[in-house]
Amino acid sequence: MRTLITHVHVLTMDDNFNEYSSGYILLEDNVILKVGPMSEVPDLSGIYTIDGKGAIAMPGMVNTHTHIGMIPFRSLGDDTPDRLTRFLFPLENTCMTKELAYHSGKYAIAEMQLAGVTTFLDMYYYEDELARASDEMGARAILGETIIEKACDVSEPYGGLLYSEKFISKWINHDLITPAIAPHAPYTNTDESLKEASRIARKYNVPLSIHVSEMEFEMRKYAEELGKTPVAYLSDLGILDKKVILAHGIFLTDDDIKLLKKNDVAIAHCIGANTKSAKGVAPVQKMLQAGLRVSLGTDGPSSGNTLDLFIQMRLFANFHKLTLKDRSAFPARDIVQIATIGGANALGMAKEIGSLEKGKKADLILVETHSVNMFPIFDPYSVLVYSANSSNVQDVMINGKWVVRNKKLIQHDLNKLQDNLSEQMSDFRKSAFKMDGKNN
Repeated sequence: MRTLITHVHVLTMDDNFNEYSSGYILLEDNVILKVGPMSEVPDLSGIYTIDGKGAIAMPGMVNTHTHIGMIPFRSLGDDTPDRLTRFLFPLENTCMTKELAYHSGKYAIAEMQLAGVTTFLDMYYYEDELARASDEMGARAILGETIIEKACDVSEPYGGLLYSEKFISKWINHDLITPAIAPHAPYTNTDESLKEASRIARKYNVPLSIHVSEMEFEMRKYAEELGKTPVAYLSDLGILDKKVILAHGIFLTDDDIKLLKKNDVAIAHCIGANTKSAKGVAPVQKMLQAGLRVSLGTDGPSSGNTLDLFIQMRLFANFHKLTLKDRSAFPARDIVQIATIGGANALGMAKEIGSLEKGKKADLILVETHSVNMFPIFDPYSVLVYSANSSNVQDVMINGKWVVRNKKLIQHDLNKLQDNLSEQMSDFRKSAFKMDGKNN
């Protein structure tokens, strides 16, 4: 089936930043056939046509680091210094179930789709349940089972390795789901478990996601015990390559950046979670100057409290301009690029998604321009970064299928998704209140 979207301001995000202030997009099934100005629009006869009514049409956004099973923990202990060890690890080990992960996953994906995120990379537990949730939501996803010594979904130490191999084998040929593997971090894994995770990733040619250079204690640990940085440690282990997506990288040194470039490692920059936790602002300008593939991630919904990349784009602009003391740093167009084709590049999917070009998958969003915050528009990139928010996302298409129309989910009821998750959270809430020192 052919679909023609007309009267939209098209931001292709291709190599030349081609833009059509009054343009069209022609689709056939799940593929983009043609993009251009309305003055060259094809014959409309026999083609299903949608009038975009001046909306901004752009590629779907790509969230390259999150933990979609963590919705139940959102807003818990947000201002606690030792939150990871006091709340998150204990709650995961005692309260997380496959049912809770599954319903959290569906709700998280709904939140992303309503915010214009069409592709995401997740690392969590019960990843097989999260793959089922992703499949049912029609999401494009890269999903990696977390490898850590003690996990809630396996009984033996580093049991996620065996889980991962079975998981990857099961989902390797899915149209929208790319299985991956995700060792949690260097400081929570042994040399052997990291090497085995890398072996599995290379055996199946799948991505490997890992938290690196995120914690101050992590940096001290490797400096004091090994006299090197975590990046140098991973390099010496031989696990860095072009399929690795390094999350955070807040404390990367110049030598680290050189090592990452040498091995073509991609970066998931999580500005919201990084700054909320008071850890710092990663040296993204240096990363980009070195030619690294940099993308945006929200981190988990309990870390950054949102799965919305509009928020990340604005935080990116504000924090990096402030840190560099340079108002001109990171023009809005460059930030939109990082949120779209930059994410696709980081995931090794730029030939399929990330820009509106002939032959690519029909992953796109329409951002309406009629709300009070969307007028006037002199520069659409600036509007997207500084004025727009997720509520302006009107329509979302993934792989040629609409998942959001007129700001509502097409195949799912958001209230029902929330009710299902809330029901699964009943036992969890008791433990959460107890750990937080509150009464139920």
